Amino acid sequence: MAIFRQYIAPFLILVVFLVALLATSARIFLPSDMAAPAPIEPTTQTVQKSAATSLNGS
Repeated sequence: MAIFRQYIAPFLILVVFLVALLATSARIFLPSDMAAPAPIEPTTQTVQKSAATSLNGS
């Protein structure tokens, strides 16, 4: 168990940190239109109404 605590767990934490760092810094190299957040389109009443009725089962 000491091998896991001394070597494997810190290595896994480091790998997760490096993957997160790579994913966030990769936005620098994306084209400007892809680096922007996705647009949020307003939903219509018919979509909300059909979703509510499908949840109720009627």
